[in-house]
Amino acid sequence: MPSRGSVVAMTPDTVAGALSRHGYLPDEGISTAVFLAMTLQRPLLLEGEAGVGKTELAKTLATATGGQLIRLQCYEGIDVSQAVYDWDYARQLLHLRATEATGESTRRTADELENELYGERFLIKRALLRSIEPVEGPPPVLLIDEIDRADDEFEAYLLEVLSDFQITIPEVGVFSAEQPPLVILTSNRTRDVHDALKRRCLYHWVEHPGFDREVAIVKLRVPGIDAELARQVAGAVETLRKLSLYKPPGVAETIDWATALGRLGASELTEQVVANTLGTVVKYREDNQRVEQHGVADLVEQAIATGRAHRDAPEQLTIADT
Repeated sequence: MPSRGSVVAMTPDTVAGALSRHGYLPDEGISTAVFLAMTLQRPLLLEGEAGVGKTELAKTLATATGGQLIRLQCYEGIDVSQAVYDWDYARQLLHLRATEATGESTRRTADELENELYGERFLIKRALLRSIEPVEGPPPVLLIDEIDRADDEFEAYLLEVLSDFQITIPEVGVFSAEQPPLVILTSNRTRDVHDALKRRCLYHWVEHPGFDREVAIVKLRVPGIDAELARQVAGAVETLRKLSLYKPPGVAETIDWATALGRLGASELTEQVVANTLGTVVKYREDNQRVEQHGVADLVEQAIATGRAHRDAPEQLTIADT
């Protein structure tokens, strides 16, 4: 994939092709959103249910561009010391003891020693600070994962950082990005992200893939899988997502299920095979019970029917298309 400095050679199609070559099959909306984020140099906020591929997109984008992936996992209570910088207190203490042992501390003032302790050599650079450091080659991809789990105060601070890609550390000075990172924020929408942050970002809602794209993803990520089994798995997952489960299966679960079936040597779904492997795709007891109420036999029957209906139809999505 071309770097952001060579936007003339980049189109949504070239973005889609680069992502596909590294194992991520985007739809047109995703490839367009990534293209605009790269060319406009704006953060991209991806919202959607867990498991639709938001985090995986950022990882693949880093691989495709050649930039370093820097991941900041958000959680309740995250603050500057976990996200931006902290001081290496153990090294500072060792340094003080070394100056005392050598007698150097007696020849220097307290202010001189303090200034040395709070220099850049004792600075622990966390994700946000590392993402704006000068780099040779492509800029890093900064993944701010699950921003909806962070507190309002941290979100406000993050908005300030993303506005000018500049961080001030009182004891050291100002750090500014020579080349801004490519920023991907993800949200599972456990709470609404504030409008101010959304205005700063480009926005894209990530849906579960359609049937044809999910089949193509399974074929790409599970080499050697039987085409009929891939269609049946995609059909079964499509049915599961319509059952109002507490945690509907995402693409990762679809891949895990197909991989497990391949390891078991299955060539098609049967009631027994599904019952034995359901734990790879359904992860909550309540969801398991709902599937049982729906009927495993009915699930298999619907999956086979869906796979058969698509078997003779021309494939609408292949790896070559992207």
